[in-house]
Amino acid sequence: MPAKTATARTTPARKRATTRRKAVPRARVGRGLKVPKTVPLPARMGMWLALQAASQMDAHKSVVMSRKDAAILRMTHEGCPTCHGNGQIFTKGKDGSFTGSKPCPAKPTKQKAGRVKVAMAARFSPDKRTGLVGWTCPCGKKEKPRFRDAKEATKALREHEKKKHGGKTVGGAWYGQGADTAEPTKPVTEGQPLTKVDTTSSMTDEQWEAQNIPLSQKAAESRGVCFCCGGKGALYSARNSQHTTTVCPICTGTGKHRADQPTT
Repeated sequence: MPAKTATARTTPARKRATTRRKAVPRARVGRGLKVPKTVPLPARMGMWLALQAASQMDAHKSVVMSRKDAAILRMTHEGCPTCHGNGQIFTKGKDGSFTGSKPCPAKPTKQKAGRVKVAMAARFSPDKRTGLVGWTCPCGKKEKPRFRDAKEATKALREHEKKKHGGKTVGGAWYGQGADTAEPTKPVTEGQPLTKVDTTSSMTDEQWEAQNIPLSQKAAESRGVCFCCGGKGALYSARNSQHTTTVCPICTGTGKHRADQPTT
């Protein structure tokens, strides 16, 4: 009987993370389960706490996965002049407000990202939220950047509106956190604002200046307007019966709230 020869056991080599994974629906722990009312009160309390803990753990896992995706994009697009190392591009409107995000069209500068480095960057790096998207609601609710893109952030905002506002769209703002590696731009407050002298006004100096209605930062953010001009887009000043209207230097005349607007 021929002797058996030992064969070497081969294992496939591990693949390193190179590109962002495609978002796929995952089974939610405890989703759809409800605490029955037929069990004793102590058991109901224990089941409720277990479902709450499962929900929190599932939400945390989803956030960590999004941070890992963002870390992979940052590492593979490090030094990219198109996205400045974000891996995706945040788009803005004419008024400077955030309008969405799209993948960086440029070719990645690196082809590999180590698993350990990705895990460390997703949990302990100060830039762990860089490249992610958050949202704010006029009711005061604010979600930190934790979503992969604007599409995922929109889903979360609609879910909030469904629970808090009965499914009615009340308006919201999205914002993205990016690595600002470009040259610093000149603040709006340092420019020369446009001014206009009103010669047809019959108001007194006190009445003219009373048109200024500045708001607190919190109130302005909840209303979606500029805190400096109160949404009017202009500032009013008077001296010796000369009434002047100045374009608001914070919102540049739009009257809208900006997530990146200066506070002073």
